[in-house]
Amino acid sequence: MSLPVALQLYSVRNEAAADLPGTLAQIKAMGYQGVELAGIPEGYSAQQVQELLQKIGLEPISAHIPLDELLADPVSTLRAYREIGCRYVAIPFLPEERRPGSTGFAQTIADIRRLGTLCGEQGLTLLYHNHDFEFVKLGERYGLDVLYDEVDASLLQTEIDTCWVKVAGVNPSAYLLQYSGRAPVVHLKDFYMKDGKRPEKLYELMGVQSDGKQAEEELFGFRPVGEGQQDMPAVLASCEQAGASWVVVEQDLPAPGDTALDSVKRSRAYLAEQGW
Repeated sequence: MSLPVALQLYSVRNEAAADLPGTLAQIKAMGYQGVELAGIPEGYSAQQVQELLQKIGLEPISAHIPLDELLADPVSTLRAYREIGCRYVAIPFLPEERRPGSTGFAQTIADIRRLGTLCGEQGLTLLYHNHDFEFVKLGERYGLDVLYDEVDASLLQTEIDTCWVKVAGVNPSAYLLQYSGRAPVVHLKDFYMKDGKRPEKLYELMGVQSDGKQAEEELFGFRPVGEGQQDMPAVLASCEQAGASWVVVEQDLPAPGDTALDSVKRSRAYLAEQGW
C-alpha cells in the first residue's frame, strides 16, 4: 500500500510567487498528486486557483491558515478554501502567548473548538499542525495531547509534523500511531541536527531572524525526505498503519547548496523509490 503525496507550497514559496503556473507544472511533473496551500497566492482569486490546479491536475487537499486570520473572518475564509476544493484546513503555528503552558492556551483551545464547528458546517475538516513547542509537559501530558484531549476528534484532527516531533525528542513513528484514525494528513519532513541536540535559538537557525541568513556553522537544517536523520521507512509504515489519507512533503528551507525545487524533487524521487 502507498499513499498519495502532496507538496506544501511554502516549500517553493519564492518560485510560486514569481511564476505560479510554471511552478505548479513542475510540481506535477515531479510526480506530486496534490498540494497544500500556504494561503491564497497573491494576485489570484479562489476561483482562479481552483481552475489552475484543475488544469494542471493537482488536487488541493488542504491549506495552512493562521489562527488569527481564521478568527477574523471565519465564514468567508473557509468558503474561499472550500471554493478552491480543499478538504482540510490546518492551523499551522501558534504565537508564544497562545501556546501550551501560556495563559492564553485555554482561549486557544476554546477558539479551536469553535473553528472546528464552523469547519464542519462548511464541509471542511480542521487540522492542527504541530511544531516542537507543543511538547512541553502540562502535568503528565504533552501540551499537544492536552489539545487533542480537550477538543473532540469530530471537531479537530491531527496533521502531525514528523520533523518537529523528533526534534522534541519523541519518536515520530510511535507518536503517529497514538493518533491512528485521527491522522488524515501527515507532514513528511527530514532534517539534520548537529549531535542530535536541539539548538537554543532553533527558529533563528531556520531563517527567522533579522538578516534572513542561517548561521555559518549548520547546527540545524532541513533536508529532502530520506536524506536526513529521520527513520523514514518507519515513518511511512506508521502513516499507513495510522490510516492516513495523504502525506505532505514540506521543506522550510532548501538543503545547503540546493534550490527549493531541486530539494522537493529529490524528496519525491525518494518516495517513488519506496513505492509511493
